[in-house]
Amino acid sequence: MATVSAFAQPHAWFLPNQEVRVANLPLLTTPSADASAVLATALETILHDRDVCCGKGSGLEDAVLSAQSSLKALSAKLQGRHVLGDGLSIVVRAEYFPKSSIGAPIMLKTLMDQQPMLIEWKSHLYVLYGAIYDETRTYNLGERQFAIRKLLLLDPRYSDKRRETELNGETDDWEKIQGILTLAVVRP
Repeated sequence: MATVSAFAQPHAWFLPNQEVRVANLPLLTTPSADASAVLATALETILHDRDVCCGKGSGLEDAVLSAQSSLKALSAKLQGRHVLGDGLSIVVRAEYFPKSSIGAPIMLKTLMDQQPMLIEWKSHLYVLYGAIYDETRTYNLGERQFAIRKLLLLDPRYSDKRRETELNGETDDWEKIQGILTLAVVRP
């Protein structure tokens, strides 16, 4: 008679080419190539509420017009309470992630929550609205691992085929990502 010990082996599933996209984004194009116009259009695309952003009398008009060139500086300007044109206030939650702290879980969770982000890549500002990724699930251990293949981006400078672009994990340099900014608006 022989006794054989068996240990539970982790059971893993590999799910390739998963896709997440933020739905119903407005298709806005910046009126000029000026950095502040690109920023305002990108923010309007993300927030899509004219009272909040970014035209005359909007709650974020002053913050956007006085914003500096970095996403980190913009995050500091946008964070906190702002007053709308009708006197009501909003609270903006802005979180900046430098390239050293950007990871697949942060980006994918935000996109799965249907929240687009601002991304600075190769010194240009884009709206990050989707991703194609691989997922490995280890059910016994409750782990999920992600590998992003592509980031789907909107370039607000263009209205033609150049508008939709991607950052490809196999062919593009991810080191050229300067940072990512997430935004949420709360009306108290």
